Amino acid sequence: MRKILTVLAALASLSLTNCGYNAIQSEDEQIKANWSEVVNQYQRRADLVPNLVNSVKGFAQQEKDVLLGVTNARAKVGSIQATPEVLNDPAAFQKFQAAQGELSSALSRLLVVTENYPQLKSDALFKDLMSQLEGTENRITVARNRYIKAVQDYNVTIRSFPTNLTAMTFGYKERPNFSVENEKEISTAPKVDFNSAPSK
Repeated sequence: MRKILTVLAALASLSLTNCGYNAIQSEDEQIKANWSEVVNQYQRRADLVPNLVNSVKGFAQQEKDVLLGVTNARAKVGSIQATPEVLNDPAAFQKFQAAQGELSSALSRLLVVTENYPQLKSDALFKDLMSQLEGTENRITVARNRYIKAVQDYNVTIRSFPTNLTAMTFGYKERPNFSVENEKEISTAPKVDFNSAPSK
């Protein structure tokens, strides 16, 4: 009886190995780890924003709308919990992504405003914050790229035969990936006009 159980256990482990179960687990964990890094970099950016806003306030008091927009976008980002469950819920994932996009847009408007304040650009604190923000944006890009690749690998695995049978058996579904909301707009080359005054 003991030999039969040992043989059955060995066969079961071999069948699980060949059916892709372990690959699915490994890739699922890789997605979670990469997602944690994306969230970590978004948090780093969110932590920099109040310091950046405060450093601009002293120079650009009249730019209250822009400063308020950045502050509100940062608050919205902070109100969305980036839990691992977000990865399994396309609607929550979209909401999280939209909030991050709003913060990126608000920061872009803030940077346009700062062009009108030469003393601000020469301020050491502001320069340091801008350098940190630029580095953080680069880290976000790298982290998102790693996440995108991990999701791609996972989605290919659970859609390929025979691992798709294992995925169906255990209820694994495709994961949502980052997308671009304004894909049509960004595919058009921007127009450069040096004759118009900078917007405030």
